[in-house]
Amino acid sequence: MSRTPRNNAAQHALGHVLVVEDDVILSLAIEAELLDAGARQVEICHTTDAALAALRRTRPDVIVLDVHLADRDDGWAIAELVSSVGPQPPQIIFSTGAPERIPPQVAELGAILEKPYDPRDLVRAIRTPARRGLLARLRKAAG
Repeated sequence: MSRTPRNNAAQHALGHVLVVEDDVILSLAIEAELLDAGARQVEICHTTDAALAALRRTRPDVIVLDVHLADRDDGWAIAELVSSVGPQPPQIIFSTGAPERIPPQVAELGAILEKPYDPRDLVRAIRTPARRGLLARLRKAAG
């Protein structure tokens, strides 16, 4: 399922966002907040297979990823796959009720929001992305 923004003034501010979330109510709240904040497009996937199919069709600017989906409990595998594709991978925001269960090397791939969270916190996380990549990791280690 994919929808476009209701607010034309803020259009394109957040780009195309892929939301991978099995909680229907939360995914709809996230979608509404992202569209109101100016996302160009929001696509919701409720399963790992649907998310992988969406990633084969298009390349989102941002992926909001529930790491503990009902169909698989290793949603971070999607993040590892996406982060290794090309020089400019999509921004990743992890969404989970158990952030301590995300392997440390995977947690470095994006921001982590602990459920329950306010969808406005998600918009803030997208607008202030963490520095990623090898150089950012080297600077962090040195500094």
